[in-house]
This record gives sequence, C-alpha cells and structure tokens, in this order.
Amino acid sequence: MRDRHRLRAALRWTAVVTVFAAFGAGTAYGITSMERTDVPGLATEPDGRWDYPRITRPPLPAGAAPYDHEDPASVHAADLRALLLPAPAGATEDRKLKGEDGWLPVEDFLSVFAEKADRAEVKQLMTDHGLRHVAARGWTAPDGTRTRIFLLRFATAEVGDTVYGRLTSYGSPTYALAGTERVEFDERFPSAADPRGVTRYAYDEPKPRGGEHVRQAYLRAGEVVALVVQSRKGTADAVPFQQTVTLQGQLLS
Repeated sequence: MRDRHRLRAALRWTAVVTVFAAFGAGTAYGITSMERTDVPGLATEPDGRWDYPRITRPPLPAGAAPYDHEDPASVHAADLRALLLPAPAGATEDRKLKGEDGWLPVEDFLSVFAEKADRAEVKQLMTDHGLRHVAARGWTAPDGTRTRIFLLRFATAEVGDTVYGRLTSYGSPTYALAGTERVEFDERFPSAADPRGVTRYAYDEPKPRGGEHVRQAYLRAGEVVALVVQSRKGTADAVPFQQTVTLQGQLLS
C-alpha cells in the first residue's frame, strides 16, 4: 500500500516538473522569436531616426523597363513625382512645394540659392541643359527640422552628370544656399550607406553658424539630379539627415 502511495506521489511531482519545464521552454521560445524591441527591458534606445512609411518603388508604365544603373543609357521610366520620398510620421507637409499638378516652377527651385547672381547662373545652367521637370516635397518634423527635396530631370544620364558636376565639388557646393554661412564636405556621412549607382556629395555647415544649421546633399542617379536640404534652429541632427538622403537615394537607384 505504501509503495502505491509513493508511486502516485512520484507521478504527481513528475507531472508538475514536466508542466513547468514545458512552460519555461515555451517562454524561452516566445522571447527568442520576438523582436528585441518587443521584449520589455530589452528595447533598443532611440537613435534619432524618423518613422518613415515602408518605401516602395512606384509602378512603371506598361512595357517600360526599370531603371538600370549599370546601363549608361538607362533613364527612369517612373513618374518623377512618384520618386519623391514620402514624409515621415508626425511631419507637417509643406504644400507650397507641391506646385501645379506636382510640378514645381523653376523659379521656386532657384529660391533656395542665396545670391541673385547664383540664381541667374543656375537658371541658365538649367536652360542650357534642357531641364525637363522639377518635382519637390517638403515637411517640418515635430522637433522643428525642415526638410526640402528637389528632383531635377534631364534628357539623359550624361546631361544629368554634367549638371551634377557643375553644382558640386568636393570641398563645398558651387552655389551657396540661403541661410548658410560656411559649408564644407561632410566627412562623417557614412559612404557605406550610399545605394549602388547613386553618386552623392553631402555638406555640413560648421560653427559658427547663423540662426539655423543647414545640411545639404546632392545626389545623381542616371538623368535625375536631387537636392536634399535640412535645416533647424540650433542644431540639425545628423541621423535623420543621413536617413533621409539614403532613403531618397534608394528610391532613385
């Protein structure tokens, strides 16, 4: 009789141990299968990146071939307006940059440059090289950072490369933007972030600055030249600028 009681007790304890072991294994599996940011206490600290929507390339016209950065003759078949980076979550969009039917007048684009003589020179540059369209988008983030993106489309990649070369140089851009004091090449911008087939010059405004800190980058992908400008009173953080430039480059690549 005592042996039966001992056997039943042993079986009950075995069952309890088995249940807790299964529960522990299930918990471990649940944690290891979750994203790090989903586990309380293991969330990654914010690094300043903005919450952009999922980036997808726009549809192509029927029968059109996708842009091939390895083909010198390839151009973007997608609508230029659809190649603009969307605004991140919480941002207030700048409706003035929408233009008419999404096309920005050249004069509105030229207003980003500080000097009247520069504006006239860039306008002539655009005319001489057959600028086809300007598409633009802008927004202001909750922290006050203002972003403006301009996409300029030319007939061929060769023309786009020529214009890009006239607007940029290693040390500083050819033409100063409004609100900038001194500008220098941004050595801290990670070149590993550049998408394949996209040429990029990024510039920063060192101290002492004026009322705003301005960051800017020129990109070229085929026949499209892009200008990305971010500005903010005090300091314009590097991380959202690098993120914005990289994502816009991915859309063009």
